[in-house]
Amino acid sequence: MAYTKFEKIIIIGYGRVTGQVLEHVCDRKSDYGYSVEYIEHEPHPFSTLKKTCQARGVPYFSIPEKWELGRRLEAVEEETLILSASNNFLFPASVVEKPNVAIVNFHNALLPRFPGRNAPSWAIYEGEGKTGITWHYVTEGVDEGGVILQKSCGIGPDVKAYELTERLMALAYEGFCECFPGILEGTAEARPQEARQGRRLYRSKEVPGGGHFDTRDAPEQIYRLLRALDYGKSAIFPRATATHEGREIRILRYRKLDREAAQEDGGGKGFLYLPLDEAYVLRLKYEEIGKGTEDEHGRKDTGAVG
Repeated sequence: MAYTKFEKIIIIGYGRVTGQVLEHVCDRKSDYGYSVEYIEHEPHPFSTLKKTCQARGVPYFSIPEKWELGRRLEAVEEETLILSASNNFLFPASVVEKPNVAIVNFHNALLPRFPGRNAPSWAIYEGEGKTGITWHYVTEGVDEGGVILQKSCGIGPDVKAYELTERLMALAYEGFCECFPGILEGTAEARPQEARQGRRLYRSKEVPGGGHFDTRDAPEQIYRLLRALDYGKSAIFPRATATHEGREIRILRYRKLDREAAQEDGGGKGFLYLPLDEAYVLRLKYEEIGKGTEDEHGRKDTGAVG
């Protein structure tokens, strides 16, 4: 049996990466002899993690209250590794400083770039050419701990936030499988993050560009904003709004079209066409704010950007 000082692994998080991490940790359990438990802090209606725990014989706990989760982790007595994957709980100092606890977190950016929330959106909005993922140790400061592993990927000129997020999720699992043995065996070398002057922490309530633009803005800037807000049906952000000829409008849909297709498209009421470059235009379907539109079933269209 391989050596690790950890007697227990606690996994906290939600979503695909958390499920993959849970499965992998269970698969390696017999190699190292640790026990496993899963804590769901942010309940999701379509989560399959409870079923995974039942199938794997992993203790499952739902602890939505921050104070209750903090107390539970403060009471941990065994040598414990906490894996924070797609988790928004901020670990208090009383947990981070416990000598018998180590915490490793996944962040969906190349730290120290874009610490905090919704990093893929900010990378798109700020015109980055690449981004990536970071597995790092947790310290009292948010996303400030030593870097264990990073993996990068390019940001294509048309990629949307949900597409980039999917790519980063895949990188996160790849990276976890690579660094997990070193974390367990104590051989993973963590390097300090590079100091950045004027380090900014991106908050959950912050929306790139305030979610608003003027149709006279540079079309490429508008396109970046729309892609940064676009999480498909997940609706993490509200629909973008804009000022157009003195009116306030809401963007219902957007699409990049080549100029020939745009000419054949014909447009019509409620559409705008903004030139992106010599080959493409940006088509925007909009409504005036306060009026609303109806879908084919006669329902008001108030869904996510897409």
